[in-house]
Amino acid sequence: MAAIVQPTRPQIAVSAAIFRDGKVLLTRRAHSPAKGFYSLPGGRVEFGESLHQALAREIDEETGLDIEIIGLAGWREVLPAAAGAGHYLIMSFAARWVAREPVLNDELDDYRWIAPKALASLGDLKLTGGLEEVIQSAHRLMGA
Repeated sequence: MAAIVQPTRPQIAVSAAIFRDGKVLLTRRAHSPAKGFYSLPGGRVEFGESLHQALAREIDEETGLDIEIIGLAGWREVLPAAAGAGHYLIMSFAARWVAREPVLNDELDDYRWIAPKALASLGDLKLTGGLEEVIQSAHRLMGA
C-alpha cells in the first residue's frame, strides 16, 4: 500500500457514537493513522458536504449501517505528532442504529458493541485519545 500524503492544512472529519440496545459500536482501524486502535467509525468531510451528509456517507461506507443522527456530542483536535502526519478537527455525533448489520470496509478490521460503562475496564483494548469522554457525552445525549 502506498503511503498516504497528508494535506498541509487542517482537515474536518466526523465520527459517530452509534448506540444499539444500550451498547456503542467501536471499530478497529486497519491502517494508519491509529492502526490497531479502537475508535468510532467516521472520516473526512468532502467539499460541499454538510457534517450530517458526510457522517451518513462515512458510516455507510465503513460499516454499512443505517443511522439516525441525534446531535453533536463533542469534538477533538488531532495535531500532527510527526512530520507527514495529519491535522484533524473531528466532530463527533451521537447516533442511533436504525438498520443493517455491520459489514466493514478495508479501513477497519474488527468491531465490538460495548456498554459505555464497561469502557473503563477494557484494559486490553487500545482506544484512541478522548474516546471515552466523547462516548459518555453521546450517551448523555441519547437520554441515558
